[in-house]
Amino acid sequence: MKKLLLGIVLFSSTASFAQVKNDPAAKAILDGVSAKFKTYSTVDASFTYKVENGSGKALSNKTGTVKLKGTKYRVSFNGQEIFSDGKTVWNYDKAAKEVTISNVETKNSTITPQKLFTNFYDKDFLYGLNGEKKIGGKTIQEIEMTPTDKSKPFFKVYVQVDKVAKSIYSTKVLENAGNRYTYTISTMKTNKPIPDTEFTFDKKKYPGVEEVDLR
Repeated sequence: MKKLLLGIVLFSSTASFAQVKNDPAAKAILDGVSAKFKTYSTVDASFTYKVENGSGKALSNKTGTVKLKGTKYRVSFNGQEIFSDGKTVWNYDKAAKEVTISNVETKNSTITPQKLFTNFYDKDFLYGLNGEKKIGGKTIQEIEMTPTDKSKPFFKVYVQVDKVAKSIYSTKVLENAGNRYTYTISTMKTNKPIPDTEFTFDKKKYPGVEEVDLR
């Protein structure tokens, strides 16, 4: 789950990469993405998810969707759906026919899709700008991020930003165990009406599903 959220929504390996302070150019790009995201009343996006081993061999390719509205979110991915109305989280496992219910954690360290599109980076990472490249006609800026907490299960994150749209294009997470997880935004619609019912688990629509209430 944390791998998935770290990817949606969301750095130079040279000696010049800042280990004490962050790159102002990279910060300006990330601040721009964060500021623009905060102007959206809703987000409805689809993404692809690729898993590779340490040698770059593809292990799986999947797709998913994410909907955001204020503090509410809904993520659909690989037989799993996560609903949150800002107060409660429902984690539905389709194969197990089970939904786990819990309260939303209020800790600042809790990862949500919204945080991955905003200023999650300032306290948790050192980051630097790797440069620009063209992908499918888009100018993509790549930022290399290194977690300040070395106990994290990953040691590097690469965030690619669409320079013109000021939005995240893809996020690549390198795990200590060797696997690499890449999330690429396929489509993104903003400010479209999304009813609040989209962010709650309606038991009537999922007959036979066992509820595990952890609240």
